[in-house]
Amino acid sequence: MSARLPAGRWSPADVNAMQSAIDLAEHGLGMTSPNPIVGCVLIGADGVVVGEGFHARAGEPHAEVLALTNAGARARGGTAFVTLEPCRHVGRTGACTEALIEAGVARVVFAVTDPDPVARNGAEALRSAGVEVDVGLLGAEAAWSNAAWLHVTRTGRPFVTWKYAATLDGRVSAADGTSRWITGRAARHDVHLLRSRSDAIVVGTGTVLADDPHLDVRLPGVSLPRHPLRVVVGRRAIPATAKVLDDSAPTLLLTEHDPRSVLTVLAERDVVSVLLEGGPSLAGAFVAAGLVDRVVAYLAPALFGAGLPALGDAGIETLSAALKLHVDRVDLVGADVRIIASALRGE
Repeated sequence: MSARLPAGRWSPADVNAMQSAIDLAEHGLGMTSPNPIVGCVLIGADGVVVGEGFHARAGEPHAEVLALTNAGARARGGTAFVTLEPCRHVGRTGACTEALIEAGVARVVFAVTDPDPVARNGAEALRSAGVEVDVGLLGAEAAWSNAAWLHVTRTGRPFVTWKYAATLDGRVSAADGTSRWITGRAARHDVHLLRSRSDAIVVGTGTVLADDPHLDVRLPGVSLPRHPLRVVVGRRAIPATAKVLDDSAPTLLLTEHDPRSVLTVLAERDVVSVLLEGGPSLAGAFVAAGLVDRVVAYLAPALFGAGLPALGDAGIETLSAALKLHVDRVDLVGADVRIIASALRGE
């Protein structure tokens, strides 16, 4: 999401610093689970950036600690801009609140309050130590980037993004079953970026049997420290030669295909973000169960007039029962249109 200049107490310099922190945080997408993504920018007392950091992997230093390490003595009297409330919990790493206090940071601005009952209330600890604390700068933008972790922390289930590629009339294949490639090279590259930012990719056995997808991440020049888990759902057997069974990434076969059961299994494996890439039937089952949180649609400027629709039976029989979405972004990706929309419902 693009930043909107908030009215009131925030200066343009504050907004720029927090936007930089959000950009840094997004480098951790797909790598930090079960931890959140977090970015931090430290501005010295003279108004100059003195340190930056982002949380890269669970068990490794938090964003604030990395930024403080970069800044050294220049952090004293400065301001820390952090995308998530600094933690006060001591686990595999120390409490970020203590690190900020010990470094002599005078002010902390964070975008989103931490909902984790173990780590939250960092603001209280900072204020008790005499640190000025401001909350909410670019909160919507930071929450959108960190939506998966915030969701699983509040609800206990992974965040599900349904991705599909279709023609303008909503077809994912032509009448004869052909579907490669509906969208262009740029859109397909973008899908690999989306995969790289996910913990698990879920498809049904029907998709594996029909298309034999690899479901890996192929980004030229990029070596990922961790590839998303490939999950195949369904009772039909798939051949031992299926590409999804190779050793390029881990694969989980689930004969239990109830969407809630699938997500329960994945939650037990510390999966925070799920990319649903299955066909119309699996997508329909997840929508019917109320388990789609975000939709990423790649629409090609083409019409089929027949063939498979993007979404199968989702149990929606009347207009008022439709899953309502909020459009977050609309972009041109090569010759195709990418629409990102979030489900509108109370959690």
